[in-house]
Formats: sequence, structure tokens, C-alpha cells
Amino acid sequence: MKQERFDHDQLRTSRSMPEIKISGAIPIGPQPIPRTSSVSSFTTDVSDRFPIERSSFDLVEKMHYLFVRVVKARALPTPGNPVTKIVVSGCQVVSKPARKTMYFEWDQTFAFRRDAHDSASILEVSVWDPLISSSMSDVAGHNFLGGICFDATEIPLRDPPDSPLAPQWYRLEGGGAHKGDLMLATWVGTQADESFPEAWKTDTAGNPSSRSKIYQSPKLWYLRATIIEAQDVPPSSSFQIKAQLGFQVQKTKSIATRNGTSSWNEDLMFVAAEPFSDQPLMLFLVEQRGPKETTVVGVASLPLASIERRVDDRIVVSKWLTFEDPNEEKRVYRGRIQVKIFFDGGYHVMDEAAHVCSDYRPTAKQLWKSPIGTIELGIVGCKNLLPMKSINGKGSTDAYAVAKYGNKWVRTRAISDNLDPKWNEQYTWRVYDPSTVLTIGVFDSCEGFGSDGQKEPTRSDFRMGKVRIRISTLEMGKVYKNTYSLMLLNAVGLKKMGELELAVRFVRMAPTLDFLNVYSQPLLPIMHHIKPIGVVQQEVLRTIAVKITAAHLTRSEPPLRREVVAYMLDADTHAFSMRKVRANWLRIVNVLSGVIDMVKWFDDTRSWKNPTSTFLVHILLMMLVWFPDLIIPTLAFYVFVVGIWNYRFRSRAAPPHFDPKLSLAETIDGNELDEEFDMVPCTRSNEMVRLRYDKLRMLGARVQTVLGDIATQGERVQALVTWRDPRATGIFVGMCLVVAVILYLVPSKMVAVTFGFYYMRHPIFRDRMPSPALNFFRRLPSLSDRIL
Repeated sequence: MKQERFDHDQLRTSRSMPEIKISGAIPIGPQPIPRTSSVSSFTTDVSDRFPIERSSFDLVEKMHYLFVRVVKARALPTPGNPVTKIVVSGCQVVSKPARKTMYFEWDQTFAFRRDAHDSASILEVSVWDPLISSSMSDVAGHNFLGGICFDATEIPLRDPPDSPLAPQWYRLEGGGAHKGDLMLATWVGTQADESFPEAWKTDTAGNPSSRSKIYQSPKLWYLRATIIEAQDVPPSSSFQIKAQLGFQVQKTKSIATRNGTSSWNEDLMFVAAEPFSDQPLMLFLVEQRGPKETTVVGVASLPLASIERRVDDRIVVSKWLTFEDPNEEKRVYRGRIQVKIFFDGGYHVMDEAAHVCSDYRPTAKQLWKSPIGTIELGIVGCKNLLPMKSINGKGSTDAYAVAKYGNKWVRTRAISDNLDPKWNEQYTWRVYDPSTVLTIGVFDSCEGFGSDGQKEPTRSDFRMGKVRIRISTLEMGKVYKNTYSLMLLNAVGLKKMGELELAVRFVRMAPTLDFLNVYSQPLLPIMHHIKPIGVVQQEVLRTIAVKITAAHLTRSEPPLRREVVAYMLDADTHAFSMRKVRANWLRIVNVLSGVIDMVKWFDDTRSWKNPTSTFLVHILLMMLVWFPDLIIPTLAFYVFVVGIWNYRFRSRAAPPHFDPKLSLAETIDGNELDEEFDMVPCTRSNEMVRLRYDKLRMLGARVQTVLGDIATQGERVQALVTWRDPRATGIFVGMCLVVAVILYLVPSKMVAVTFGFYYMRHPIFRDRMPSPALNFFRRLPSLSDRIL
């Protein structure tokens, strides 16, 4: 499809297109559209008809478009495949060539952006025969087949749920002779129109890959294969079983055969995507490991469609598979293998990082619970985007947004060459758990032009930042309409790419008690607790799931590219980063800050810096000792007061967003940033790698010292009763006997009050030296003196 800009007045007066009467279009059959308004009245009329209001998509604003649906033509004086030209507001669009049946068929819809300041009042639709001239920009006069003009101010306004406007036959005019009829429909609608997603749009430059689309992630299963034993295999000193599913390969440990029989009882786990057309067979291979090479001596296959599925922890019956010689054309028996293989539908296949997961449902649909609500997202637009490429020396960005929640992905249309794009698209997801995260990312499309107008079909879609919204932080029924900064951290540093405007609303569907009961339920399905998967294995399976999901979405039309899927799923979230190490340490310090503040306050109270406070603490101690039943109610009431006090400081304006200060993204060192984004294996120079290694060794030395100190303290506790130091253990055992006798004879309340008063005694009654108990503990032996 071709798009040009021209002056429609020049088109009408040039010899390439005879003048078309604007007195009105003549429909065949129905009454023509009346024309009673002048050109000068269009601005006022559009202002009245296009008020700034909310559409049925109430989280976004209406964007009015002039829709033109060209259906077909008849009785055209040409044997070829004509095209239609549509001219409005100084914009000319050429349709695709017609399909020749009984009619000349196009069935194509065009959407032209309209606003209150648009003063154009003429819509011109013409039919041309492109066979006579190869260049549509220089069309000879005789290849013009006819045209129609409409008064744009009189085109009807349609807003769903109105039914679609029926197309009509219009007589083509031009040159004074009847040259055929054209069936079309014109109306003014919004982005809520059902024709909008597939229509040609002016703000996307007609790129078919920039349309709004909804994608569905593949249904992922965990495939568990338990290798039990093999029989009648060729004798070998070392052989193993290799299981292969597509690009996934796993091997058992190598063992020697004994009388042709070997056993493993090893579990191998794979990820499979349904339907199983891409990887229909599960392969098992017998490999003999020699001193120089590995030889495959037998192959067995199993169709995935025949594998049993389970949704709980019931026992699955094993089966025997026959090995065949892969080097022989005829079927030659090479042994058999006993395997227990099944699809485990009781697990949730992780394709996102656990802390930002958008769905925790198991694979088996019969285990799903009812949804508790819906999350509605309005993607309004972006502001102040940075130019991502250059077209004819001018900075340009073809931005589009992608949102992901659960198995549903949505992609907005790509706005062509606009640093302040407006999408105003709204989407809805069902929510099954409030402790989930909605992710929205913004990207620059590579489907347009590259630097200086050159095509770059292999360039990746540039990431421009993303926003995460946790559902549990949203109040029910409240609309959050805010602008979020798009921040991107790369090897250069933190860069602000622009701003993203979103509108979000969470609507509860479940009853209140059912909704609150969700917080008491386990986050992951029950199989993750009955037979948990190791952390390392879980991360390997997640990496495989990301690859399968990306490969599935890239086969869609238009495709959702691999780099987009990887960025949305945080495929590189576990890469080593010194910045994240420091940030996590500061998070731990922040968590413990309350305990540290409490210890400092108690130390100040014990030091009598505020005598009134110390005196009140003495009274509180006596009350709690004499009435121990008040301890738990007092603590509960204290936590209640703290929660009520912090209620005033809750976030009301917008859900939390990325925090550059918490992430240490603004103060990171350049070398550490370069290390964070370096590939594995490392691509830097040997000198740089040596410097990083030395720095890591220094950090490791500190960690080593801290771990040694922790081990020393624990070993001193053990030394109290292990008689490593006979005198220290004798003193400790004797003191334990004295304490037992005292506590037996003296009431425990008196002991507790005495100990509390002694601990909080005035500083003038204290010694500045460490206490005898601490001195005794520090003298206890540890195993550090036995370390080489």
C-alpha cells in the first residue's frame, strides 16, 4: 500500500483527473447523503460532534476517525486490476489492486485521524487503472475511471454498540460518461469501532505490522521422565541414557552394564508446549562413552500425544520402550528401557521471575479456581520520547506498547514518526490472585526505516523502558491515571527515555470473604509443595520456557519479536551485578532498621538519658511480670497502633514504580555497570578481567571473614558443654546447677523483676569494662585454630 501527501485541489484541477462535481454523490438505489453545510461551517460542526468525553472504553479518551470502507466495483471499463484513491485532509491513500471476480473487489477499510481543528470538508474517492502507467505519481488522464466526492461534515457519526453501517452503490462520475459503480461506506467512529484494528490508519503510515493485536502464550507442561532401568543393551564399561525433546537434551549419569542390565531411577524434566506439532517425539538414546568419542548404539521414540497426563501426585505406571539400531535401515533390536513418563499438570510452568509473576495457576485447567476480579488497563500514550533512529537527518521514533498479564499479551499499534504518540487503547484481564504483577513495556519498532531512511529489516526493536503494577497495591474500583517515567539502564548508564501515561482499575468480582480468603491460600499450586522443584532446576526450566514462548509468539502475524518477549519476561534478571548486591544489602539494612532503632531506644532508656521514660519502663516491666497474660495483647495492640499510624502515609496517587535511588542506578560506577552488561563468556580484555577478578577476591575475603566469625560464635556455644576447655565447661555446668536451685527456690516473678532492674540500673552503678559473662564467652575455644 502506498501513501503520499498532496493537495487535493491540485488533483482536481490537473489533467490527470477530470473535475468531479461536488454537488453530491449519487447512490444507486438509496437516497444520497444530503449536503446542506458549507466548508466554513465544518470547524464548528466538528467541535460540537467531537466533544472531549469518555468512550465505552472509559479509561481512555475518544479518538475520532473518518472510516472509509471500499467494498467492490462493477461495470468498470478495464480488464485489469484497478485501485482506489482516497483523498481527505491533504492525505492521499492508494488501495491494493482489486481482485477480479464477478466484481472488482477490495473489501478494505481506511481510518483517517480527525479532530476538532480539522478544517477539511471534502472526501474524494476515485478509481484508477494502474496498468497503463507504471508510476502512480504520473497517471495519464485516460486511466482515470471515475470518482465520488462527499461532504465530510455530513458523514454520519457511529459509536458502538450501533450496528455497522451498510455499504451502498455509488455511481462513478468524471468525463460526463457513466464509467461504473462503486460500493463503499463512510462513517465517523472511534478506536472502539470493530473495524479499527484491521483498518489502514494514518498514524501508522499504513504499516500492516503495526496493528493492535492480542497474543496468547502457549500452554506449557512439565514433562517428567523417570529413567528406571535398561535391559539387553550392548555390554560397555560406561554408557548413559540421553533424553531429547526438541532443543532440550538431558543425560543420566554414566554407569557400567551388569549382565546387560543397568538401573538409574533418575528424574529428567522438560518443558513442552501444546499443541505438540513442533516437537512431536520424545527421543531416548543409548550412548557408549569411549576414550575419545561417544557412540549412539540405540534409539527409542515416543509420541508426545500418547503420553499420560496427571494433575496430582498419583503413581503413574511405567512402560517399556524398545531400542533400535540407528545405523540400520531395518529394525534391529538393541535392548529396551523402562521409563515412567507423564505430563505433570499440577505445576505452574514458570516463564517469569518469581517476584514479578503475573500468574500462578497450574497447567491443568481443571485445577483452576474462579477469578476474583478483573484488571482494566488504558494505555493512553507517551510524552517526550527520545528519538531512537534517524530518517533523512531527522530524529524519529515508531513507538508501540506491549502489556503482559497471565497468558494474554497485548500490543498497541505502532505510531509512525511521533515522539508524543497517543494510543488510547484499553484492555482487560481476569485476575485469579491479587499478588501478581502487570507489566507494560514500550519499544521502538524496526518495521519502519532505519538511519537516514535506509531499511533495516534485521534490526531489533529497541527497548525504551517498562512499568510494573502490582495488583494488590490497587484499591478496588478506583481509577489510577498517572504518568510513569520510562527509565532504561544500559552500559552507558541510566537514561530517561520519556514518559508513559496509563490508566488502571481493579474491579472485584468475587464475594468479600472469598476475596480475603485468597490471602490465606498458598501462592503456588499444591504440587510445588508436595514434590518441590529445586531452585537451580527451576531456573533452568524457566529459561527453556522463555525460549519456547518467544519462538511461539514470533510465529504470529504481526510477530512479537524475541527481544520484546525476553525483556518483558526478565530473561536476564539473574545476571551478576555488583549494583544489585549493594542494593540488596541496603534493603536488608532497611528491614532491620526498626529492630536497630528499638535496640538504640532501649539502650538510651537503660542509660537513663530520659529518666521519665526509664521510670515508665520499670513500671511496665513490673506489670508484665506480675500479669504475664498481658504480654501478647500488649504487643498486638502496639502493632495495631503502628499500622493505624502508618495508614495516613499510604500511597494514594499512583502505584509504586521503579525507584532509581533504591536501585542505586544513579550512583553506580562505570566499571561495575560495564561488568553488569558484559556477556557470558566475558568479552573484555585480559587486563580488565584481571582487575575484576582481584576486586571479586577482595569482596570474597570480606565474606570469608564474616562467615568465619559466625562459625566461631556458634562453636563457642557448643564448647560450653563439650569439655574442650575442661575448666570453662566445669564453671558453666556449676553455674547452671546454681541457677536451677535459685529458680526452684525463688519465685520466677521475683527473679524476672530483679534481673530487669539490675539490667536497667543507673550508669553510676555500672562498670565500664565488659561483663564477666561476656568475658567468659570470649575465652571459649573454637575450631578456627585448626583451619589451615
